[in-house]
Amino acid sequence: MKKYTWIIVGILSTLIGLYPIKYLIVHTKFGLFTGKSAELLSNTTWNVIFYTHIFIAGIALLIGWLQFSQRLRKQNIKLHRIIGKIYVITSLLSGVCGLYLAFFATGGIISTLGFASLAVIWLYTTYFAYTTIKKGKVKLHENLMIYSYAACFAAVTLRLWLPVLTQLIDEFIIAYRIVSWLAWVPNIIVAYFIVKNKEESVTL
Repeated sequence: MKKYTWIIVGILSTLIGLYPIKYLIVHTKFGLFTGKSAELLSNTTWNVIFYTHIFIAGIALLIGWLQFSQRLRKQNIKLHRIIGKIYVITSLLSGVCGLYLAFFATGGIISTLGFASLAVIWLYTTYFAYTTIKKGKVKLHENLMIYSYAACFAAVTLRLWLPVLTQLIDEFIIAYRIVSWLAWVPNIIVAYFIVKNKEESVTL
């Protein structure tokens, strides 16, 4: 990852990683609460899973981008491994919560399928990134982590796309249905080309 791209990703990840704090300060309907029924918002199970999801995902987002620093890996591999373990734990936990929350997504089945697919991809890539490094498959681990963080970074792209789509379409529900896919599909495509270019540069 080029240095300027890494810096931009880091800034965006930090800003959105801290975004869940707003839910503790603002006690009115906003953001992801828009369109939720009073019954759902008063449901204890949903609330516990929702807050677990956004705060744990925030941690994964805050620390995950650091793992792509070659300097960190070379100078402090122990710290790299500690951050990696925290990222895996938070990603898996948040992914499971996200899968549950997808079934209550605003916008119905289209949004549910979009966010459920994202959760499955995040869980799959993160889990196998962990198992492959345990087997010493470093390159495969690196590639899977690129895909994993691309899925995690959907938290950023969702918040970039949603206000734009809402403004253009002037209908939140339709915009949210679109963003349930747009938040992560392009990320995975970008991850594919990053991995492909990385592998091609090794063979040259």
